[in-house]
Amino acid sequence: MTSELIINVTREESRVALLEGGQVVELYIERKKDTSLVGNVYKGRVLKILPGMQSSFIDIGLEKAAFLYVSDIMPNVDDYYAPFMESDSGDAVEMDEPLAQTEAAKPLPIEELIQEGQEILVQVAKDPMGTKGARVTSYVTLPGRYCVLMPNVEHVGISRRIEKEETREQLKAIASELKPAGFGIIMRTASEDASAEEIRRDLEFLLLVWENIQRKKDKVTAPGLLYSDLDLVFRSIRDFMSHEVSRLVIDSPDEFERLCEFVKSFFSRLLERIELYEGREPIFDAFAIEHDVSRALERKVWLKSGGYIIIDQTEAMTVIDVNTGKFVGKESLEDTILKTNLEAVKETAYQIRLRNLGGIIIMDFIDMEKLENRDKVFNALVEAMKKDRAKSTIYNISELGIIQMTRKRVRESLGRVLCEQCPYCEGKGFVKSARTVAYEIFRKLRKMNLPGGKMAVITANSAVAELLSDEERYGIEELESTFKIKLIVKEDFKLHQEHYEISVL
Repeated sequence: MTSELIINVTREESRVALLEGGQVVELYIERKKDTSLVGNVYKGRVLKILPGMQSSFIDIGLEKAAFLYVSDIMPNVDDYYAPFMESDSGDAVEMDEPLAQTEAAKPLPIEELIQEGQEILVQVAKDPMGTKGARVTSYVTLPGRYCVLMPNVEHVGISRRIEKEETREQLKAIASELKPAGFGIIMRTASEDASAEEIRRDLEFLLLVWENIQRKKDKVTAPGLLYSDLDLVFRSIRDFMSHEVSRLVIDSPDEFERLCEFVKSFFSRLLERIELYEGREPIFDAFAIEHDVSRALERKVWLKSGGYIIIDQTEAMTVIDVNTGKFVGKESLEDTILKTNLEAVKETAYQIRLRNLGGIIIMDFIDMEKLENRDKVFNALVEAMKKDRAKSTIYNISELGIIQMTRKRVRESLGRVLCEQCPYCEGKGFVKSARTVAYEIFRKLRKMNLPGGKMAVITANSAVAELLSDEERYGIEELESTFKIKLIVKEDFKLHQEHYEISVL
């Protein structure tokens, strides 16, 4: 199936949508004020050790202390030992040689590994989520487009997504020849179509990054940032531009030029697949993406048959409930239930990817009497989740029609990114955040394309109006300068936070 990457870049945020067959299946949003920390390397200081939880708090210079589990600590923090790694792109990794059992591999209590006040090099594995700080690890791994560099590991890993044994052997030979002593390499899925020269250039770049981290480590006082991962636009090229992606379309001329320069230097064969969008209609509207984004925030999702699924997300898990709704079927009750469940399976797998639901996921399908029908639903879900980049584990369907699964969570779900706790229902639900509404107003104004000399009055909820007049005033000024118009912001405390009005005078 043909895939496309659509990138929308504004002053406020970058949004990347992965389309399969013209439908949005994954959406990534990075706001300038809330950039992801995953992949960043810090020189931190141990604040507190919790023997009862076999974990510790690490000060890496953020508002909340980072969390470090004993399993993420190397016995010698000057060594970097990563027997298994899964990258942002979901490359499951399989080591071609078993790792030797050493003293370092034996579990030790955390209090014997680190001490309070100690300085330690760590990498962010998970962004801060909700009330939790970032999760960090001392196993530093540096991903490139074709390979992942692991300092001080003498092994080669090959992505499990590369299935041809001949290709695996070729890549193993290339990696073994290119990798310097004291380093390990994971060959990513993208390396399947790469030449030895392209892999070599990728590896040389990663080695320079590691050398720079080592130099900065001796100069920086803890806590301090040593390395920051690529921004979302560049990560899109590195992590998502597989051979299945036919093109990348971006709407920012400046970012287009920056991206082309980056690609020329490292991934020249991708240059012909990068396009600048020059249409007058906003790029996410032109590709019908905005509708899917709005739909991904709804609690109830309708199925084509008339059935529907309900998605409820909590702090620890997500519950998905399947209902027949308006669908009455044409044959037996069992047949109606089976058809509804099979249709719900496809939509559920799609929504899990689009919303980036992680952690524990419970799916309550409609009860089926026949064991063969339960097996059909389970197998359909396993097949539908194969396209997902994130690692997941699916457990067999129970007699009650319940399927349990876990899905790796590295970043916040789409709902958590775009919404905030609702003040109207005392935190029991969610509404779009004031910033999200403000950015919607900016997009609406750009879409309106008002003629020069006009004046527009924006009437919004007090929180949104205050944001537009203060922190986001540069966005207002940019629109006024670009379109030669005058914008006036008025607040109306009676308006719901998600509602606003734009009047043209």
